[in-house]
Amino acid sequence: MRALALCLSLILATPALAVQPDEMLADPGLEARARMISREIRCPVCQGESIDDSNAQISRDLRLIIRERLVAGDTNQEVIDFVVDRYGEFVLFNPRATGWNWVLWLAGPAMLVVAGGGVFLALRRRSAAPEDRLSAEDEARLRELLKD
Repeated sequence: MRALALCLSLILATPALAVQPDEMLADPGLEARARMISREIRCPVCQGESIDDSNAQISRDLRLIIRERLVAGDTNQEVIDFVVDRYGEFVLFNPRATGWNWVLWLAGPAMLVVAGGGVFLALRRRSAAPEDRLSAEDEARLRELLKD
């Protein structure tokens, strides 16, 4: 009984794709291209999901627009450019490395370099610091004080 419950819970835990049968194209090649593009576009409402996974109405509209553009003969890049022109670069899961987006692309590696430099300098200062050892006179005096 437990095994059956486990199997059912695993089956129900699989992601449900939002693409409806009436949206799918008859041409498997075009449908594959549409699905690939849909996975690269973020749902403007859900923000954490692609339009391929989202059940929002705007995601459905975007999926239909993508398929219409592909049927009309647009290339993948032309379809993506059309969506970006309409909704802005926010809808791309992987923003283009142009303009101000360079700041986003370079900020992570720059912070890593700065942090690594800080660690290097801290370790260098630590190894260059004089050691905290007692002089011979201080050790002798300490022994005398401990005897008393």
